[in-house]
Amino acid sequence: MRFFDPDSWKEIFSTLKENKLRTFFTAFGVFWGIFMLIVMLGSGTGLRNGVNTGMGDMATNSMFMWTQRTSMPYKGLPRGRFFNFNNSDTKALLDNIPEIEYIAPRIQGFSRNGDNNVIRGERTGSFRIQGDYPAYNLIDPMEMIKGRFINDLDIDGYRKNVVIAQRVYEEMFEHGEEPIGKYLRINGVWFKVVGLCKSKKNDQQAENENQQIFLPFTTLQRTYNLGDIVGWYSMTAKEKVPVSVVETKAREFLKQRHRIAPADDRAIGSANVEEEFMKMTNLFRGINVLIWIVGIGTLLAGVVGVSNIMMIIVKERTQEIGIQRAIGATPGSVMIQIITESIFLTALAGYIGLVFGVSVIELVNYLLAQSGASTGMFSNPSVDFSVAIKALVVLVISGAFAGMIPARRAVSIKPIDALRDE
Repeated sequence: MRFFDPDSWKEIFSTLKENKLRTFFTAFGVFWGIFMLIVMLGSGTGLRNGVNTGMGDMATNSMFMWTQRTSMPYKGLPRGRFFNFNNSDTKALLDNIPEIEYIAPRIQGFSRNGDNNVIRGERTGSFRIQGDYPAYNLIDPMEMIKGRFINDLDIDGYRKNVVIAQRVYEEMFEHGEEPIGKYLRINGVWFKVVGLCKSKKNDQQAENENQQIFLPFTTLQRTYNLGDIVGWYSMTAKEKVPVSVVETKAREFLKQRHRIAPADDRAIGSANVEEEFMKMTNLFRGINVLIWIVGIGTLLAGVVGVSNIMMIIVKERTQEIGIQRAIGATPGSVMIQIITESIFLTALAGYIGLVFGVSVIELVNYLLAQSGASTGMFSNPSVDFSVAIKALVVLVISGAFAGMIPARRAVSIKPIDALRDE
């Protein structure tokens, strides 16, 4: 049989049409297998995207560190003592821990009367005031809409410049009004707006971050009379260095500087983003493996169904095969014809399943985008094109194997026995 022989293809189509119901249900097994595989892969991607969107562009090799009360007495100092990081700790950490790439001390302002802390004309609002270094926007970046973030000149010059987040702009300015260069009064002090930004995260995290006002760290310390107090640190590790190394070294170093018992693990709190990110990565890796196991299992069930049906077809066509052999058809041509039927049926059903699966994923993605509803832990489900093609190639190969056994059965029958078959 030549692969592009029109007569051979007419024979294949005629065979499949003879029993439409049987052909349909055989093809449906393969269709359903690849359809479910594509839908599950797309759903897994949607879950992973939802988690990643929740993190925004936060550096995955980062960690946060803050002070808590001591849980042990040490060198004459009592248990339950509270202490603060300070400006000298920042320089000491950089000088003594070479594994640190970025370090960003941070401190939070407060409202003196507990009510609205921002005024502009007749508009008032209550927002979170953060004192930051430029490095913070490299560790947990906001998307700059206009202007710029805090820079080194703001830090060194104690400048009264601020960067406002989107929600602050919406409440303190008219729609479409240019905020850059305008002034806000924060706790009685006038500050110039130099930047407008918004969160890269989603849901509640984005809502919280979009209600922030960023001041130069040094300016906030002076404005709130906080001396050299540092609220907490954000740090990242250099390339190829686990952030846990920085976390351990920084904790031990700061314990020594603030006279904390070496065994006191409660005095300094920390959050390791890298560890949490790796947990999520491993979780989704496991989910992906499970999806492939289930999907391939379903596909194999469909392929086995194709093989069984091809065995039945071969049995029904025993005399026909005998005639072909008697008039000169080679065993190879008979095998190719049977295998081609199997591949065609498998590939056609698989392609339709692939198209339907991708269509369902795209429809869900479209509906999520159009609804504007909060998607939480599920965002932008999709299937990588190369993965879809690989799945289809695997299916075609499986179809060839599915036709191999029936094809061998067909050529194993002697022509004279085939002609006698009833």
